[in-house]
Amino acid sequence: MSNGSSILEVSTLSKSFKSGSNEIQVLADIEFHVEEGSSLAVVGPSGSGKTTLLGLCAGLDRPTTGSITLNHILLDRLNEDELAQVRNQFVGFVFQNFQLIQTLTALENVMIPLELRGVKTARKQASGLLERVGLGERMSHYPSQLSGGEQQRVAIARAFSNEPKILFADEPTGNLDEETGTSVEELLFEINREKSTTLILVTHDMELAEKTNQIIQLKGGKIIDHRKGNNEVHMRTAAS
Repeated sequence: MSNGSSILEVSTLSKSFKSGSNEIQVLADIEFHVEEGSSLAVVGPSGSGKTTLLGLCAGLDRPTTGSITLNHILLDRLNEDELAQVRNQFVGFVFQNFQLIQTLTALENVMIPLELRGVKTARKQASGLLERVGLGERMSHYPSQLSGGEQQRVAIARAFSNEPKILFADEPTGNLDEETGTSVEELLFEINREKSTTLILVTHDMELAEKTNQIIQLKGGKIIDHRKGNNEVHMRTAAS
């Protein structure tokens, strides 16, 4: 639930790439903020700059101009090591293609971020997260032995393993059939609510976007629409 404090603030953000002697502008004058514990969907056609925007907000890339403040930290002033530290401490990721390590079991995939942080109870915590996503019986399976939906559930468990303040999901149901995608969506929103995480979602799926608190629509690298999603009503009811 939102507490009225912004966890992500994006101000006059632009991003350009050099291509030979040309400069291609991918994003122009993007501005928005996201309150802690709420959700935002970024929608728009392919090539509109959605994934680029997600990467900038998560500190994976740097803007050409403008600023990003994540969890009250101004990212512009940080070097690469400091950016990595912010990501490790506050950020979780879920990708369209799962990005699991094929030579590790489901349990080991979820344990990795915990072990990197020196968590002594990594195995226990990872087991609990896999139980939570409905994979208690599949912990010793390798990604190749799991369905697409199961792999994405492992990825969600891994994303929540460091208890992120903000979760970035790039087309999380893009590689799944409709039924599997719906169950993964529900899981993502459920755990997000349980953990009071902020969710930033890139999607082509307007039905999924409508489940968030606010929707930003991009076209040609610019915001052409910014409105509340259907979840805003639900949140207010739950908060009252």
